[in-house]
Amino acid sequence: MSLSNLAHVCSHLNNVTKARLALASIPNTKLHLKLCLALQKQGLISSVVLGGRKPPEPHLLLGQPSVQEVEPVTQSNVSSRRLWLGLKYWQSEPVLGKMIPVSKPKRRITLDLRGLRRVVCGQRSGDVEGLRNPGECLFLSTDQGLLEARECVEKKVGGLVLCRVR
Repeated sequence: MSLSNLAHVCSHLNNVTKARLALASIPNTKLHLKLCLALQKQGLISSVVLGGRKPPEPHLLLGQPSVQEVEPVTQSNVSSRRLWLGLKYWQSEPVLGKMIPVSKPKRRITLDLRGLRRVVCGQRSGDVEGLRNPGECLFLSTDQGLLEARECVEKKVGGLVLCRVR
């Protein structure tokens, strides 16, 4: 798991939402795919399409519940695979707020169940600020997959804190 690539994706999505673009592309990795599906599950992005260098057709980005693949994977195009994300806007404001990586490559931050409960209740736990705003999300990598902090408390698991969406 490359946390430096995750930091690049967070800054790229921040820049795309500031520019008010409807479509963004990021490199296709397992971690990025899981994060995008978690963002889609939380309602922060509209669609995730697996494709190549060219953007997919606009009709493929309308309300797809899961990942849709546009081009078949071959040996020659494996390195150029991209995830194309459809971004959401409400009253001219982006739904996806600012994405901030919490764990860094040299400093990985993990939270146990007790610390997660504190964070979900709005209190600080170690180096992680509490969730205080209604739409705020904290994503963790656990042994059950990539989950949001509230889901981790429900399933009673802790994990590596990846990023925060405000």
